[in-house]
Amino acid sequence: MNENKSEITERIFSGCRSQIGAEAWENLLEMFVSVQGPEEFPDILEREAAGLGLPEYLPELARLELAVNEAGSSNVASDATVSRLIINPSLWLHRFSWRHLPGLLRSTDCDPAPRPEKGGEFVLLWRHPVSGELKVCSALDEDLLVLKIVAEGIEPRQAAAEGNVPIHVMDAAIERGIRKGLLLGPASGICRERSVFSTEMEIDERFRFVSAFTLQWHITHACDLHCRHCYDRSHKEPIDLNQSVALLDDFDGFCRERHVRGQISFTGGNPFLHPDFLTIYRAAAERGFSLAVLGNPVPAGWLEKLTAIQPPVFFQVSLEGLPEHNDWVRGPGHFARSLGFLDLLAEFDIYSIVMLTLTGHNIGQVLPLAEIVKGRADLFTFNRLSLVGEGALLALPSKNEYQAFLYAWAEAASDNPALGLKDNLINIVRYRKGLQLFGGCAGYGCGAAFNFITVLPDGEAHACRKFPSPIGNVVRESIAEVYGSDAAKSYRAGCKECRSCAIRHACGGCLAVAYSLGLNPLIEKDPYCFY
Repeated sequence: MNENKSEITERIFSGCRSQIGAEAWENLLEMFVSVQGPEEFPDILEREAAGLGLPEYLPELARLELAVNEAGSSNVASDATVSRLIINPSLWLHRFSWRHLPGLLRSTDCDPAPRPEKGGEFVLLWRHPVSGELKVCSALDEDLLVLKIVAEGIEPRQAAAEGNVPIHVMDAAIERGIRKGLLLGPASGICRERSVFSTEMEIDERFRFVSAFTLQWHITHACDLHCRHCYDRSHKEPIDLNQSVALLDDFDGFCRERHVRGQISFTGGNPFLHPDFLTIYRAAAERGFSLAVLGNPVPAGWLEKLTAIQPPVFFQVSLEGLPEHNDWVRGPGHFARSLGFLDLLAEFDIYSIVMLTLTGHNIGQVLPLAEIVKGRADLFTFNRLSLVGEGALLALPSKNEYQAFLYAWAEAASDNPALGLKDNLINIVRYRKGLQLFGGCAGYGCGAAFNFITVLPDGEAHACRKFPSPIGNVVRESIAEVYGSDAAKSYRAGCKECRSCAIRHACGGCLAVAYSLGLNPLIEKDPYCFY
């Protein structure tokens, strides 16, 4: 047998080689002299393994290694651009009579694989559509389930009903299949128009395509607090329960048609004061949405009820500075109640966010507050006051004060991962330091009417809750019509003065702050911009 053929055999079947001694391997190579190619090696093992005292599983391991080699040289395309959910064309699925064979392909002395066991097992082999990496693993039950759903054209909702599981469980399984590369899914149908940016600008595409869309739903304006910066204390009669369920169905259709995950952030007022809150929350969970709450501290009983339905992905509460100032803004005892509530959220394993509205009054208290909530809140972040509603009676910091604060915050955040990056203008600091830009306020720079909309109790829809930005009404119109309105398009295009900026795709300033300072936010940029 010539040397080249020996090298090829050892390269392809290195896993088999590692399972037997040198003498047995040389004997196999001698038997391989007269065969035409490596595809016959598994058959030789099948015939000779018992006589040579080789492991029974070796022929199947050889077939797996041969498949890996063939897949590595295959030209089967796995283009990620598809119009519907499909199985990755490069996927190879085979049933073996031995378990744990894939582990032998990557086993080392430091990390030994489980020994093969007699028993049926499906093995998956595929090329990941994004990384291009060749993957091989034992198939999980979930993998086989999502492959069956797609191969047989079963609707996820039908599969969930037949399996007696919530639809969000099925949606999550399919999403994991897409992330693994077993399935190819359509691209998001929500994309920032290229015309928003200067024609010569290089755009990071991850800031253009939306993977999740949020409905920030103020289901009631009723509230047990009277905060000094409240944006809107007007009375708006909430839509009834039937209209609420219809809104959930409409939102479900909107997200599925655009191939994005839907999230609903329930807020108010205080959403827990809505008489049908739990019923609406349950209906939203049944439709597979991720759910979050932006509200005030509540007793443990409420958290028990929520988690029994579906644990919220996060619960956000607000603190406005150190105890004295916070309680001046939000009412006596609020600071202490909020700290205790953060501990309660931890007991329920609910991700906690503390949000602060930054003003000229509390700018010096933010970083000291960060030290107080460190270890109690999972995330602490802030946004700037918008001088609308009762917030018009307060004051913003000066531009110089704010710029200095952003540098201090960015520096502190580098050592404290719980300090969240939210204000778009932090990207100016990162850009100047040569750091990677982050997603800004909503993950895509300003997300107003782009990857979220706000719905008020009566169904009135706005691009952003922090300033009057009406784009329609979800009772009289579908969400698709609201999202496609000329008003919504204007808000998501953002400020015209920002369009030639090198970091526009991850920034866009704050439209609400510009509006509240008397500017036209669709034309004039955030006055705090220091780019």
